[in-house]
Amino acid sequence: MKLNNSDTQHQLAKKVRAIAFYLPQYHPIPENDEWWGKGFTEWTNVTKAKPAFPGHYQPHLPADLGFYDLRLPEVRDAQANLAREYGIYGFCYYHYWFHGKRMLERPFNEVLDSGKPDFPFCLCWANENWTRRWDALENEMLIEQKYSEEDDRQHIQWLSKAFQDQRYIRVNDKPIFLVYRTWSLPDPLKTTSIWREEAQRLGIGEIFLCAVESHSLSKYDDPTTIGFDASVEFQPNTSFLGHLTSYKIKYKIRQYINLLIWHRKPHNIYSYDWFIKHSHKKQSVPYKRFRCVTPSWDNTARRKEGAMILHNSAPHLYEQWLKSVIGELNPANPSENIVFINAWNEWAEGNHLEPCHKWGKSYLEATRRALE
Repeated sequence: MKLNNSDTQHQLAKKVRAIAFYLPQYHPIPENDEWWGKGFTEWTNVTKAKPAFPGHYQPHLPADLGFYDLRLPEVRDAQANLAREYGIYGFCYYHYWFHGKRMLERPFNEVLDSGKPDFPFCLCWANENWTRRWDALENEMLIEQKYSEEDDRQHIQWLSKAFQDQRYIRVNDKPIFLVYRTWSLPDPLKTTSIWREEAQRLGIGEIFLCAVESHSLSKYDDPTTIGFDASVEFQPNTSFLGHLTSYKIKYKIRQYINLLIWHRKPHNIYSYDWFIKHSHKKQSVPYKRFRCVTPSWDNTARRKEGAMILHNSAPHLYEQWLKSVIGELNPANPSENIVFINAWNEWAEGNHLEPCHKWGKSYLEATRRALE
């Protein structure tokens, strides 16, 4: 029997795996106490946020789950239950590795060691230097990324425990692992080769490596040339706006006026509706790219100037974007039919599916409708 378009979309929705990026910075650690003040967590920035202009939605405050502490297993269970209820397949936990030293590791350690919650997960190595950029002091280093062949081996040896967990998300029966900044790796092809070799030696087998398109892949436009299997979009990504000359001129004029009047770097404000329309103009690529959508974005809680704001985001617009991305997938290859959502709980970036005071569960409900 030949399927019509509606039937095809319905079958595809059943096979789509929606994976939400997950931030673990909701518990105090000694380093953050030293750098930012006693008891600092992501909530510290969230609660300080204020509207920057009339109609600006700030602060973003949590509703159902409250100002939680990720050291509590009850919180992690509640998050997984809520995500599962609304169709999220799994979480992609940010993983912080600094030459053998892990940061903000406690929540994931407990997820791994306890076996709870019973909810799929994968890891994204957020291999950025930590600086005081929230204080506009980007040159002041807090902890630096350092790379070596020995560290590549130690890293994959640690990761192997997570890869063997039955909850770990796999693509074509291979554990999927994301790297946020591939261009920061001094020799990415060497690193990926070491990882693959070591994974075979450890009995993991083949692994599925993804280069995150964080702003741009820079000099490595095709991730397969440096040993990766695919790329993952990271939204919002403004690098594709470079060709929009009229917008660039308008933005430069606004930036100049702000510098003259306020003597500070202005916020970068985009209409959410306008942004998602133009995001579809990105060129297709000859390699596998996993698409990504974001319910909203506003990092003024972290940045007093030069923040990025997707203004007037709304659940129905997000739902349309997610539906359109799902519509681009291939029903014949369910293992690769993955959509990333940025994010589950990036509260200081105004970027969360978790319920907030303004929208409640509307974004979760929009997610479930798009997937069903």
